[in-house]
This record gives sequence, C-alpha cells and structure tokens, in this order.
Amino acid sequence: MKEQIDVLLATYNGEKYLKEQLDSILNQTYQNIQLIISDDCSKDDTRNILKEYEEKDSRVKVYYQNENIGCIKNFEFLLKQVKNKIYMLSDQDDVWMPEKIEKIYEQLENEKADLIFGDLEVVDSNLETIYPSFNDFMKLSRKIKRHINTYELNYLYNCVTGCTIMSRKKWIDKILPLPVNSKYVLHDHWIGLMISLKGRLAYLPEKHIKYRQHEDNEVGTDKISHQFQQLEQVRELFIQVKLGVFGTYVEQQEKFPEELQQLNQKAYDYFTMLEKKKNFNFKGWYIFHRLYKGETFTYYIENFLIMNLPCLVRGLFQVRYYILKLMKKR
Repeated sequence: MKEQIDVLLATYNGEKYLKEQLDSILNQTYQNIQLIISDDCSKDDTRNILKEYEEKDSRVKVYYQNENIGCIKNFEFLLKQVKNKIYMLSDQDDVWMPEKIEKIYEQLENEKADLIFGDLEVVDSNLETIYPSFNDFMKLSRKIKRHINTYELNYLYNCVTGCTIMSRKKWIDKILPLPVNSKYVLHDHWIGLMISLKGRLAYLPEKHIKYRQHEDNEVGTDKISHQFQQLEQVRELFIQVKLGVFGTYVEQQEKFPEELQQLNQKAYDYFTMLEKKKNFNFKGWYIFHRLYKGETFTYYIENFLIMNLPCLVRGLFQVRYYILKLMKKR
C-alpha cells in the first residue's frame, strides 16, 4: 500500500473558493492522504464548510485557532502537526490537477530529493488562463535551472512557490521556527532555503495547479515595481526587500554555515549603506557582485546602476516608463 502523505492547508476567510479546492485535493488519484487544516479565526462561512468536510471524510482533520496568528504562524502550527514522513503545502483558493500528488511523489522518490517544487498555471477567478507558466512570467525559470542544486536558488530571491512543495518530515526541525519579522521572507522562501543548505531540491516543470488570482490573494503575480513612475520608488523598494531578507538571515545566523553568516552581515550592511546614498555609491561593489554574479548580464547591469549609480539612469527610467505605458505594459 502506498504510504500516507500529509497535506497542510491554512485557511482564513476562504469561503468563496474553498470547496473547489478541498474537492480537488480529496479527489486525487493518490488517495492515501491526511488533509490537515488549520483555520485562523475565519469570520465568514469557512468554518462551517470545514466542519462539513470533516464530518463526511475521515481523511480530513481540522484545527480551529482561538486567536488570529497570521499566515506564517498558521503554517508553522501545521508543520508541527505532521505525522507522516512526507508532507505537502496547499493554498485555500487554487485547484489541484487530479494527478498532482501522484506525479510529484513519484518524482520525489525517483530523484531521492528532500524537497520538490514545481510550476503553476496562473488563472483568474473563473479558472481561465492568464499566464501558462508562473515561473516564466516571473522570470524564475532560468534561475531555477541554473541554481537548482545550490543554496543560491532561494538565497537572493525566492524561487519556491509554497503550494507546489512536497517535502520530508525529517527537515522540519531544521526549518522551525519560521521567521516572522519581515514580510519579504515568507514560509516557502524559508523552507526552500533551509533545506537547500544541506539537502537536495528537485524541480518538476509540469503544471499541476491552477493558481488562482483574485482580489483577496495573500501573495500573487503583481509586480509592485511596475506601478512606480519614479526610479527612487523602485530603488527604495529593492533596498527594503533586501534589508528584510538579509536582516532575517542575520537574526537567524545560527541556521547558516560560517561562510554565509559573514556574507549575510556584509550584505545587510551594504544595503543599509545604500539607504543613505541617493545619487551614487562607490563602496561595497564586491558585495553586489557576490550576490548578483549569477544573473543575466542585463539584470546585473540594471540592478547595479539602480543600486549604486541612480543619478545616471533617472532620465532613462522615466522615458522607459512612458514608452511601456504607451505599449500598455504598465
């Protein structure tokens, strides 16, 4: 008999799409699952829906939080409930393709991986395709291919989408506690990074999820920087993201090998310095190169100029923004 797999689902005010997602999980071709759900004090009909499914399917186990703990702590709670050797993460508003668990489990075992993640089909609220590939749209596919077996996969940016994850319980102690001090380091970012430091990650490019985008998404495909008309706004966002990321790493230094502990601190100091440099910076360029050397030449140069020599590209940024707006790409 196939081993049982735990599927972890965090819910909060998800009544609109929840039944469709629950049905897609419970009707998988791989049936030996335990669906573990934690509801974070929903105020809509979510809890009634969960009680209905718990009563009619013995594979469903629901926990009801007494106070709102937030998305990350809700997933941390779920990770602590894992009993089986293998677990998966799930969002409350997507739809899983019928063979998702079967295909991903097969790949996890074939590659002897500690964590496997995949791509998604991005759809609207009616499940109509918006983007055939989430990772292509977010320009992650090249990065995944280049860094799949190194910590760099999830070090500078997050390439692991949580709802595609299947992993092994033995790594949970190394993952927890999940950091909560920065909105730029979410649970999937941290899980992927922690396992990549000593474990093996694998990637399945096939899309086994319809990743629904709607007005209430916690995380989605919006590129915030595309809304900005001024270079200073983009630069400030980039710096704040990196301060959030490397600030979290510094706070969790004991989780990292010594070499990365030093890089974490240097990177945090570098981006702290950039906050005060409004026109140009000539210090710490070696840190920038250390972090961005694996990027494409265009991405490297664009980010280098924005970070270190914004005075040279303000005018070009303004022209580029209006051209893209005329082309309806902004």
